[in-house]
Amino acid sequence: MRILARVLILLPPSEGKTSPRRGKPLNLAHLSFPELTDARTEALTALVGLCGGQATRAVEVLGLGPTQADEVRVNADLTTARTARADRVYSGVLYDALDLASLDTAARRRAARRLLITSSLFGLLRPNDPIPAYRLSGDVTLPGLGKVAAHWRGVLDPVVREAARDGLLVDLRSSTYAAFWRASRDLADRVVTVRVLQERDGVRSVVSHFNKATKGRLVRSLLEDGAEPRTPEDFADALSRLGWHVEAGKPTASGPVLDVVVAEL
Repeated sequence: MRILARVLILLPPSEGKTSPRRGKPLNLAHLSFPELTDARTEALTALVGLCGGQATRAVEVLGLGPTQADEVRVNADLTTARTARADRVYSGVLYDALDLASLDTAARRRAARRLLITSSLFGLLRPNDPIPAYRLSGDVTLPGLGKVAAHWRGVLDPVVREAARDGLLVDLRSSTYAAFWRASRDLADRVVTVRVLQERDGVRSVVSHFNKATKGRLVRSLLEDGAEPRTPEDFADALSRLGWHVEAGKPTASGPVLDVVVAEL
């Protein structure tokens, strides 16, 4: 069934994940966007094959530390791994601040329609898609697959376009995951990228923790409010009305940029 929303919000995944204690085994056919099944199979096969071989090589390819060998074993067993909702598996700073489980019923329904999560392993996910915990960063090059970002860049454009239709698309992804899909010029008038800046003693900078936590809180406030902006200007007005300090940033080829300025969490 096609899920339509007037505003679509692209989120990054989180490196931190919570392994499901119970749940059905992974089944790619149960995920949203079945047109991505072949690309998901290719990524899954490459990751499981790497991690089912020499562990030291897998650690090196995945960019893991010496104490993270367990992550390799988790990846090696992905085809039979237990699953849970994606919004419960992703457990980093952004998702902790977003805290979808504590939203009321109406806001959770909006989240199901409006949120798309970029994934190195699955391409795009909706919050309720059943996935296992895994370890695969967006800047990794997998043997037999190539660069993960390039793999997804070749297949995501029609999927994002179909999901967005004629609505507004809000891009909250980090630079690593923004490389998976970039809006072409014909979409630029309805795609807005959000950048979070921390201001301290008159100096503004991008701080990872503030960036992630603020984006989580920002999305939560939009879902609770129910605003459905149709243009980047409407989106900026909605954030201002909800109490955020927003300024127009320097636009890119993909569309306008909105700076959200915060002093503290």
